[in-house]
Amino acid sequence: MLRLPTIRAQFPDLAEAAARDQMSYRGFLAELLMAECDDRARRRSERRIKAAAFPREKSLRSFDFEANPHIDPAVIHTLATCDWVKKGLPLCLIGDSGTGKSHLLIALGTEAAMAGYRVRYTLATKLVNELVEAADEKVLTKTIARYGRVDLLAIDELGYMELDRRGAELLFQVLTEREEKNSVAIASNESFGKAHMFRRTCARQRRNRAGSRLVVTRPVHGAVGREYSVPAEHVDMELCPS
Repeated sequence: MLRLPTIRAQFPDLAEAAARDQMSYRGFLAELLMAECDDRARRRSERRIKAAAFPREKSLRSFDFEANPHIDPAVIHTLATCDWVKKGLPLCLIGDSGTGKSHLLIALGTEAAMAGYRVRYTLATKLVNELVEAADEKVLTKTIARYGRVDLLAIDELGYMELDRRGAELLFQVLTEREEKNSVAIASNESFGKAHMFRRTCARQRRNRAGSRLVVTRPVHGAVGREYSVPAEHVDMELCPS
């Protein structure tokens, strides 16, 4: 069985159109195969989006840039090309509650899934709880490896709840597994200077400044926010003070 459901479903309409347009047999066959390939690509994209476990649908098209004037649309649309995911670079969305971090995190994750990348979305607290349970059940290595296999791990709401030392160390293991191999996108209301669980990661980045880091920051109370793409050493100076 060839398993060509789209050809089977669309054959009558495409055959009628081919006869009406006096299409050649080769052209008609090309139309049939193109329809099948397009539909398969759509179904694969839908499966990847479902596997990412996004809590709700969000798109860049629905993001209100006018309500968020500090967000540069050019930066976001550059991120939507997913070149940073291809290179295994991290992305940090930092700002106050209600500034659209989760919207952008989900929307950019959706773009990555549509581009063919394996994506996984999770809340920081949910991930830590899963890691703690895995450690207690002695399957931590397997769990960390599973999160290490996806092309993009999107961690939302980091910093909303304080992590204990064990939870922070387990989360750090997940990030270490992915470092310089696969991308991590993080949405947080805390600067990295306040996120104590990342100090070891920051120190490691300072020792290895190859490549670049894409960082999107947004206004916080009493400060000027802006979006920028900067070399890694500038990110370290800005976000990881010693």
